[in-house]
Amino acid sequence: MQDIRWGIAGPGRIAAKVAEDLALVEGASLVAVGSRSEERARAFADDHGGADVRAHGSYRALVDDPDVDVVYLATPHPQHAALAVACLEAGKAVLVEKTFTATLAGAWRVVDTARTQGVFAMEAMWTRFQPAVVRMRELIAQGEIGEPRSVQADLGTVRDVDPTDRLFSLELGGGALLDLGVYPVSFAQMVLGTPDRVHAVASRETTGVDADGAMLLSWEDGRYATLQTSFHSPSPGQARVFGTTGWIDVLPRFHHPSTIVLHHDTNDPGERIELPATGSGLYHELVEVTECLRSGATESTVMPLDDTLAVQGVLAEAGDQLGLVFREDDTAV
Repeated sequence: MQDIRWGIAGPGRIAAKVAEDLALVEGASLVAVGSRSEERARAFADDHGGADVRAHGSYRALVDDPDVDVVYLATPHPQHAALAVACLEAGKAVLVEKTFTATLAGAWRVVDTARTQGVFAMEAMWTRFQPAVVRMRELIAQGEIGEPRSVQADLGTVRDVDPTDRLFSLELGGGALLDLGVYPVSFAQMVLGTPDRVHAVASRETTGVDADGAMLLSWEDGRYATLQTSFHSPSPGQARVFGTTGWIDVLPRFHHPSTIVLHHDTNDPGERIELPATGSGLYHELVEVTECLRSGATESTVMPLDDTLAVQGVLAEAGDQLGLVFREDDTAV
């Protein structure tokens, strides 16, 4: 069968890793890259395929490229909605980097367009496709820890405040909530489902974005998740899933782990399970998209759009409680 032909919008650091892992995916090829700078697009294309990869000096040109089947969106969060909708309306599937959009309304706009057009769309939450996480979900489904009752997860890093960096710009969707918080929220939603209540606290930077924060997610039946993120403090980046008969440690960093440990008793060291990822770990979500497109699927069963909307809803509620105002950039295309 003909290769699934990929385009990349936003030739940055993450996009470079995606291009490297895409080269490992059977039946997929990078054919085009789009940027607001033709020079950047050409340099990226030269690094990841050379003359065989077309370089577009605008996102519109990438959207209009007739030889692209699916576009990976790696632009800042507020540009995701407009770009994804343009691609979907042009009949192109999309893999949208997390956080999916800057706002819940933007996420609904993308999802509604994908479903109306009957075109594939998925959030690029690579965590769900890591072999170790896949195995964790299998163990939970098999009842190895009984009924899952709670989740703990942390993700912290140290960032110097730089008003010119997108991470510290509200206009570009900056802050720990969207950049880091999406990981523990998505992890908790994957294990426990969509919470009934959200309680968020956070400090603020001088630029207005959130920095150090925590969320308590709770369910009517007493289940809960405690999640924390930080731009000021390093943290292990570990997750734990507690059940009625045991627990599972997802060793650092939990959003792309290679090791989980299954525990049944506090007195034993647990069963250590090593399942390293292929490439940099982005390979697995790229395989999912490629296989979904080959089969004609319009959604992934591993990262369904309803889960993306649920996570986006939690982030929106947390943002409202913290007084953060994010907006979509409808001029992105």
